[in-house]
Amino acid sequence: MPLAVTYPGVYIEEIPSGVRTITGVATSIGAFVDYFPTGPMNTAVRILSFSDFEKQFGGLDIRSEASYAIQQFFLNGGTEAYVVRVGSTTSGNAPASAAIGLAADSSGGSVLLTVSASSPGAWGSNLRLDVDYGTTDPSKLFNLTVTEVAIVGGNAQVVATETFRNLVVDPTQPNDAAAVVTAGSQLIAVKEGTGATGKLPAQTGTVSALTPDLTQLAKGDTVDVALGTTSIGTTPGLPDPPFTMASLASLLQSQIRAIGTGKGLDNATVSVVGSSATNAYLVAKTGSGKWADVLVLSDAGKGLATKLGFAKAGQNIQQYVLGGKAAQAQVLPGAAQAPGSDGTWDPAGDASGVAAGILGDPNQKTGMYALLDVDIFNLLCLPVTANLLDTNAAAVASAAEALCTTRRAFYLLDVPQAGNRDKVDAIMNWLSSNATLRSKNAALYFPRIDIPDPLNGFRPRPTPPSGTIAGLCARTDGTRGVWKAPAGTEATLANVQKLEYKLTDPENGVLNPLAINCLRFFPIYGPVCWGARTLNGADQMADDYKYVPVRRLALFLEESLYRGTQWVVFEPNDEPLWAQIRLNVGAFMHNLFRQGAFQGQTPKDAYFVKCDKESTTQTDINLGVVNIIVGFAPLKPAEFVVIQIQQMAGQIAT
Repeated sequence: MPLAVTYPGVYIEEIPSGVRTITGVATSIGAFVDYFPTGPMNTAVRILSFSDFEKQFGGLDIRSEASYAIQQFFLNGGTEAYVVRVGSTTSGNAPASAAIGLAADSSGGSVLLTVSASSPGAWGSNLRLDVDYGTTDPSKLFNLTVTEVAIVGGNAQVVATETFRNLVVDPTQPNDAAAVVTAGSQLIAVKEGTGATGKLPAQTGTVSALTPDLTQLAKGDTVDVALGTTSIGTTPGLPDPPFTMASLASLLQSQIRAIGTGKGLDNATVSVVGSSATNAYLVAKTGSGKWADVLVLSDAGKGLATKLGFAKAGQNIQQYVLGGKAAQAQVLPGAAQAPGSDGTWDPAGDASGVAAGILGDPNQKTGMYALLDVDIFNLLCLPVTANLLDTNAAAVASAAEALCTTRRAFYLLDVPQAGNRDKVDAIMNWLSSNATLRSKNAALYFPRIDIPDPLNGFRPRPTPPSGTIAGLCARTDGTRGVWKAPAGTEATLANVQKLEYKLTDPENGVLNPLAINCLRFFPIYGPVCWGARTLNGADQMADDYKYVPVRRLALFLEESLYRGTQWVVFEPNDEPLWAQIRLNVGAFMHNLFRQGAFQGQTPKDAYFVKCDKESTTQTDINLGVVNIIVGFAPLKPAEFVVIQIQQMAGQIAT
């Protein structure tokens, strides 16, 4: 709006320069879709390290090729990725519903809270719940602690802990347990039972008082106090963490000694026997003697429960356990428990179900289409295709290439290994039979690599190379730029023990013209990537996008210019706008030229930006269209280096 001049004097007005900086987008964000033991289903989760992956999705798993590919991605230079957890769609093989735990109200009656793991999988059965009343008002409020444990070397270890304080069971209140926990927890979701409003859950870690009548507990008797879900000698239930066992042991010992003074019980000891992995239990000893009756605290009908005088069965609540009976008497009549299950993930035996899980539904944004919700990804890896049957693998690869074309991304194809395709003839025959998979937005690498497997004593594990190559691309982009081919003697493959097939130069010469990128092992350098062609890079195809760096540079330019010219929409379509476009796009291209992204000694030789009355005619203007033509001279890799040597004839001195 023009400046209003109303009085004599000096006026200052700021005028926009018209320069809008175009920022280059990321070029090496990985994307992985596969089975994982934990994590949200059909949701793209951003991770920035392998530690992030372990926290979110459980780390390496022998059933998941992508878990190893993600490890290789970060070891080889990757810095950012999106991970999508999926399951088989075959009936009966999909991951079961989440593990469910129940909390009884303080009167021991109806179900107060139903707790389920936040996502399907057997991992949910490792969740424990603790309730305490260390609140600002113990008569009305309670705290809930969620603990995820894992059995490592026969011992329970805490993996993650969440605590929610000052809760109530009342949907009308802002601190309602179901609303607060479900919204804030990464581990569980909570629903309230019918008529639960205003009630409090039974506190864990409490034991009712013992009566002084221990006349029937004679000197020399031994008492087994079972903290599992069944009595000793039968299949044990879910384990309880050791610290709760020790707490109960100390309490029982002090009370038995106090009550049994003068009855031969003043020196009684209570100790923990076994471990949480083997259904640990307590043993109260008053001397040498026979085994006494087994005490199961959840059953008031057992003899010693009556002798020791527990006020009410179920008051000894150690922890609520998801997926099975709680520590003691927390499974109420008619209240079902559902242990978590990983279902079946068998790419060879259940190929159609696994392939369908990977493919997903674009309308529901499941499977690989969960990536549609991601702002940008660049390198798609689906290493599970190496374990699929040919037909299913081809269906997944075809959909992946289409997705990458839509999202301006690049697909690293892993070949199905039925019949061992780590042979030159086998890989050639497979590509010939699947020629429809040739694409300028995809590349194929051969052979598979062997990496040390921490889950199998670090023995070699044959692994599809896509994750390793994705990490190599990220490393090359960061050090040299997306226009540099991720290949050559500096393109070493980290954490690779050996290659499944050792190629010779003549074999490499057969595969390279077919656009099969070879992985080679050279003395001193070790395993390296020795090819940089797209699947449209076969010599006979003569495609403009023959080389991986040229295609990835084009995708980078397209995405950067698409995002950087959004401001043009609805601007007046005339020469002032065209001049601004030439200025902004030209500045972006010139910066890349200075970094060495294009051929040519001068900007004129390297790129051009055209936006004027020739590119945008009056008809285009009438239709609301502005045409921007951007050309660039790509750097193509020196794939063949020819050294000419000529022998000099005898020279006559002059």
